[in-house]
Amino acid sequence: MAIPQQGRAFSTEPAVHGLDESVIVVVELYKLAVEMADRVSARRSVANAFFLSIQTAFLGAVGVTLASVRSEPGWLAPVITLAGFAISAAWWLQLRSYRDLNAAKFQVINRVEKELPIRIFSDEWALLKPAQATAGAAAEEAGPPYLKGHHYTELGASERTIPWIFAALHALLLLGRMLG
Repeated sequence: MAIPQQGRAFSTEPAVHGLDESVIVVVELYKLAVEMADRVSARRSVANAFFLSIQTAFLGAVGVTLASVRSEPGWLAPVITLAGFAISAAWWLQLRSYRDLNAAKFQVINRVEKELPIRIFSDEWALLKPAQATAGAAAEEAGPPYLKGHHYTELGASERTIPWIFAALHALLLLGRMLG
């Protein structure tokens, strides 16, 4: 067996594995699709860190600054609140965009997996969502024991609530300024 090229776990030499070239192409495209999905997830993580930092700094600065100022103009608190809402909305829209993009990528990955002997992502999803499995032996094998009776919540579901929590904090800050 030939030594795989550096950085590759799978040789692209069809003769090495007794495979025709079309199978090798499918495997290479599959690897590319998985890598692209991973990159989208990494970009989403960086975007989350950015927006979380912006919102935390913004709320902190507004809370500290406005708490000590009693003579600010009446329009200032609503404008600051609208800015906070705009940041929250932009964050939520970006998360939705990343979710849609990754959903499409994983649909493609799952379609390609149907042509492969092992379905890594499809099987992983089946383990996390055992309710989708049929009754009997398939249900027993559907998930690890520590997930039995446990409903898996996607990270994106909780992730998308955070911008709205910040929007609520901005609203409370405005309410506090108007009543105080």
